[in-house]
Amino acid sequence: MEKTDVLIIGGGAAGIFTGRTGKLNYPEKDFLIIRLEKQILIPCAIPYLFGTLGSVEKDVIPDSLLEKAGVRLKIDEVISIDKEKKVCKTANGDEIQFEKLVLATGSFPAVPKWLKGTNLENVFTVVKDKEKLSQMLQKLKDCEKIVIVGGGFIGVEVADDLSKLKKDITIVEILPHVLMLVFDEEVAEKAEEVLKSNGIKVKTGVGIKEILGKEKVEGVLLQNGEKVEADAVILAMGYKPNTRLAEEAGIELNEFGFIKVDEYMRTSAPDVYAVGDCAEKKNFLTGKPTKVMLASIACAEARIVGMNLYGLNTIKSFNGTIGIFSTKIGNTGFGAAGLSENAAKKEGIDVVTGSFKGVDRHPGCLPGAHEQFVKLIVCKDSGLIIGGEVIGGESTGELINLIGFAIQNRMTVRSILTSQIGTHPLLTSAPTVYPIIKAAEDALKKCR
Repeated sequence: MEKTDVLIIGGGAAGIFTGRTGKLNYPEKDFLIIRLEKQILIPCAIPYLFGTLGSVEKDVIPDSLLEKAGVRLKIDEVISIDKEKKVCKTANGDEIQFEKLVLATGSFPAVPKWLKGTNLENVFTVVKDKEKLSQMLQKLKDCEKIVIVGGGFIGVEVADDLSKLKKDITIVEILPHVLMLVFDEEVAEKAEEVLKSNGIKVKTGVGIKEILGKEKVEGVLLQNGEKVEADAVILAMGYKPNTRLAEEAGIELNEFGFIKVDEYMRTSAPDVYAVGDCAEKKNFLTGKPTKVMLASIACAEARIVGMNLYGLNTIKSFNGTIGIFSTKIGNTGFGAAGLSENAAKKEGIDVVTGSFKGVDRHPGCLPGAHEQFVKLIVCKDSGLIIGGEVIGGESTGELINLIGFAIQNRMTVRSILTSQIGTHPLLTSAPTVYPIIKAAEDALKKCR
């Protein structure tokens, strides 16, 4: 029987960073990652395989990251966990005994059971599997009419990247706008404008009823009776946590099927942890369970586990998931953090908003300048910042991270107004009209 101190099941972002952080904090312990895939991909870059990278090989995470950290790797599949005996069995017939177990089993694409036609040729989901993605990439090159079902981040990013190949692309989204789960109307509408300007057709407020075809895809039937021709369909209807192993081992799940964890990512079983997409998330602001799945969150959770495997050595400040998102459509960046205005109102929170529109260079006629919009969602009584949204150029990702820091550190609009910033003509907007500060000024006028 093979033995290890810390066994990590799953080799994605959560597994890798649990191993690396754990080995850094406990160098005397043996860390073993077991995963099914021979090679692992950078998950956030998968939508850019189609028109930008052009090859799955360009998106591979090198195993040298683990080797250099002193973390062992085993290619196999865990088929069962005995949490009492602290033993895992694998598909190859091996048994591995552990002191600590970390479940980093990730997620898989959600495909509704009621949807007819999902087994037809050229119906795809966006998986994290190198071989399947290679086959998908090859087949899509010969397809001209592509329907993408789902206007979330994956659907929008895949559509935008495929548009570079001059394909006939249609996005079908059941909500009133694409990206509506994260953004308010004014930002979601701008995203749709950019998609349409790139030649992508967007059908919102209507769902799919059936995928049409005999052996191969011929089109989709929408709930309003409309038919859209297609020789390929990509289902981007969300993801589900991969928790079968945990459930079969008697480890407790929450109402959404995620593995229940405490603030140190400990499960209901002693010495068993869960991180990443398979692990429960609670909203930083409301405390309610959330279905957010992001590699950035997985890495933060992995660092928590890696620092606290053999004793709670770290004061935990990760008191819930904020949900910080960013994407790029065409040459326009979109970002969101915390609660949108719509989400805050659904929670019964009395909010005001502050916004500002400017340019991300000064003067605005400098090369590479891009229009910039910032919106802050603020508690009316306290001035506490609970959300933000950004439209802009390449600085969007870092600007929304800055708003995320403000939310996590419970900053108010008043503290934003006294914050010190650094600016440069080629890198930021002018110090006199820095967008977060100007949006905070606008919100303060509306606070009590």
